[in-house]
Amino acid sequence: MLKRLPATLALLCTVTVTVLVPAQAQTQTPSPQAAPSPARPQAGPALPRGVQRVTSVEGITEYRLANGLQVLLAPDSSKPTTTVNLTYRVGSRHENYGETGMAHLLEHLIFKGTPTTRNALAEFTRRGMRANGTTWFDRTNYFASFSANEENLRWYLSWQADAMVNSFIAKKDLETEMTVVRNEMERGENNPGSILFQRALASMYQWHNYGNSTIGARADVENVDIGRLQAFYRTYYQPDNATLIVAGAFEPAQVLQWVQQYFGRIPAPKRELPELYTIDPVQDGERTVTLRRVGGTPLVMAGYHVMPGAHPDYAAIEALEPILTDAPAGRLHQRLVEAGLASSVFAFSRPLADPGFLMAGVELGPGQDLARAREVLLGTLESFEKEPVTPAELQRARVRWINAWEQLYADPESLGVALSESVAQGDWRLFFLLRDRMRALKAEDVQRVATQRFVPSNRTLATYLPTEAPQRAPAPQRVDVAEQLRDFKPQEGAGQVAAFVATPANIDRLTQRFVIEHQNRGGLEVALLPKPTRGSLVQATLVLRFGDEKSLFGSGDAASMLAQMLDKGTRRLSRQQIRDRLDELQTEMGIGGSPGALQVSLTTRRQHLPAVIELLGELLREPALPPDALEEVRRQMLTAVEQQRKEPEAQVANGLARHGNPYPRGDVRHARTFDEIEADLKAVTVQGLSQYHQRFLGASHAQFGAVGDLDVSATREALQKAFGNWASPLPFTRVPAPFVEVPPTRMVFETPDKQNATLGVRLSVPLNDLHPDYPALMMANWLLGAGGDSRLWKRIREQGGLSYDVRSSMQWNSFEPNSQWSGSAIFAPSNRAKVEAAFREVVEGALKGGFTAEELAAGKRGLLSRRALSRAQDDTLAGALASNLFLNRDFSVSQRVDEALQALTVEQVNAALRKYVNPSQFVTAVGGDFKP
Repeated sequence: MLKRLPATLALLCTVTVTVLVPAQAQTQTPSPQAAPSPARPQAGPALPRGVQRVTSVEGITEYRLANGLQVLLAPDSSKPTTTVNLTYRVGSRHENYGETGMAHLLEHLIFKGTPTTRNALAEFTRRGMRANGTTWFDRTNYFASFSANEENLRWYLSWQADAMVNSFIAKKDLETEMTVVRNEMERGENNPGSILFQRALASMYQWHNYGNSTIGARADVENVDIGRLQAFYRTYYQPDNATLIVAGAFEPAQVLQWVQQYFGRIPAPKRELPELYTIDPVQDGERTVTLRRVGGTPLVMAGYHVMPGAHPDYAAIEALEPILTDAPAGRLHQRLVEAGLASSVFAFSRPLADPGFLMAGVELGPGQDLARAREVLLGTLESFEKEPVTPAELQRARVRWINAWEQLYADPESLGVALSESVAQGDWRLFFLLRDRMRALKAEDVQRVATQRFVPSNRTLATYLPTEAPQRAPAPQRVDVAEQLRDFKPQEGAGQVAAFVATPANIDRLTQRFVIEHQNRGGLEVALLPKPTRGSLVQATLVLRFGDEKSLFGSGDAASMLAQMLDKGTRRLSRQQIRDRLDELQTEMGIGGSPGALQVSLTTRRQHLPAVIELLGELLREPALPPDALEEVRRQMLTAVEQQRKEPEAQVANGLARHGNPYPRGDVRHARTFDEIEADLKAVTVQGLSQYHQRFLGASHAQFGAVGDLDVSATREALQKAFGNWASPLPFTRVPAPFVEVPPTRMVFETPDKQNATLGVRLSVPLNDLHPDYPALMMANWLLGAGGDSRLWKRIREQGGLSYDVRSSMQWNSFEPNSQWSGSAIFAPSNRAKVEAAFREVVEGALKGGFTAEELAAGKRGLLSRRALSRAQDDTLAGALASNLFLNRDFSVSQRVDEALQALTVEQVNAALRKYVNPSQFVTAVGGDFKP
């Protein structure tokens, strides 16, 4: 299972797998002793010579090539996309002394090319692929998602096979990419939470490599020996150490032929893989770490050693995380957040190959007592002996976890990448075994694990204290994965779903539109796209629009805070009852607000959608607005503001937004200072929110878009019942955003002790997305800085090695001719002059010399493929249906844009760039620690 990290630690994921915090869940299952056994191979496609079928589990079939390559095929035609993921069982755990960061550095160099593919990142962009690689403790993986396309699939398989044994791993590439990796490292160093996490792990592990940051020590990265790096590559990048996963829409028989054609010719290696045997001894006393840096807010973590992910007890660790932190029932949430002692709480763990860890912590806002919060944190974590786990706590945790697992399993793109983590633990079937163990988990099992692991001597936080009779956690031990899987009995795999063609014409043909009218006062516009989905999933978006320029004046943060309050209780339901009802309905809901609009996003199942709409109607129409919840929301938002004050990215973004802004304080178009944002948050009251709700909210000017396995009749009936008589109190008029001339300038923001700097560039452009020049300028921006084949990327990242992330983008206005072009880059503060000069050099070079026919041909292929990939995402489609209703459009507009992009000439693209992008009018800002 992938997990979301707490926002405070988000930058940790830049060099590792993106980690999801557990989404908890609940189901009935077999006994926990029902361990998995290998399934018998099932009938499937005819096998090429040299390919052996091994086993099948719930729609996934394993094959093995003669050279040792493991292949997992998970066909699913419900989405017209294909995801290919190649996982190597090598990560930072496999690095030797002086080699920290080598696995991650190698991940970067793989993209530098082979004799047949000189620049893989550029090729991905040309083909419209969403591709990347990640490195973590136990594995490195490379993955790509793209619109189902045999040519792209065949090419990507051939590239992966080529890269496995023929990558350059050249010294010249190492020299430029090393500075990019160092900039990535510097970006992480800007985040106190990320660094504190690294320091905590370093203290927890004395010998095992889990104590080393995956990105590595700066000295090791800067001094890595190219010969050792090449030897590392030749040792681990071999077919017998890799698992190829193909998921989504494809023909299995054809894929197996291509896999054998490209990978089968790689000989089995003669070397023996190194045996890793280091395990830390049981921790025998409390440990402490203190980090002092500028900026941010106080943060406390407590880390505890836990068992490997394959261990039968690991399911209890997954359950403990939400039992501690879930809002509002979580123990830490109730005792710290609701009590006003902390802004937020978190807990997360990782299922690893060797004994891992669980981290729990609190984030504090201004004025909150660090010592008191730490005391309550530790007292809560280490109190399970006195306060046993209850069946209700486990039930909530299990329901949410299983719901999240089922959503992930139903999405072939996510599934293809998620299996990497189980492969890294020792066997891909652990993905299903952990689900079964969660279903069978008992409260007494969770209680036993909590009392064993949450003990002071197993904690990294406080100082060591001699103890007459020290309490010890269970000794670390490896797990025999084959034994754990011996009695595994796989469930029935999900049935195949009919393919869906995501062309604009087909989307419009299948979409059903109607209006829930409000007696001469407008109504709720609805667009429903019934289509087959795995697991009967439905994605939906609801947007309420209200007010006008005058009535919204001075509303401050009422809209955003009201949105945060709508799931905190109604006149009939408590906050916990709402959370439990959503879990029961297998639904994830997000609510956001801004002046003049409130947006709800939903992920649910066909059979639950009518009940979810009914619940949503109650949330929107009858909010309780409890005062204690308002204070919780306020603290969290104030904490976020305080964090941003000293961050270079936030300073730059705020400065660019404020420069030339002509609107007065109180106007919804006014760009606020951090002090003004803080003042607005502090000014919101329960009474004010109630008045705002009564004055503005209604469904007379609303749009609802839904995509998936829909029962149209039942959905219409539910919408009519929930919103049919909810008329908006006031008329709605969209607040205009006319073009404003902004004088060019250059701003510098000093952010002390921040090792990563930011460049931001803005330019107002007088056109909208219906203007005849729209396709040409979109293409010009794509070629300039919107992909891995763009000029900004190649010059500043690939050639100069100056930035980990550099790009340009367009923010399009759909009404007034007032769009915005922007550019950005991150870099080491000492490279500021080089980055600014290179950025301007690229832009001016494109203006002077223009793009070439070859660049345009590649750009057409990449951009059109990316647009097709976007239309294949159900959540994106749901939002687009709602947006099109508001704009009075359908997908024929998208089709015309595709046709215009395909017909573009080099002269048109170059003319658009020269017409609208003028460096002399740039508004530029840089932020970082620029002291000499």
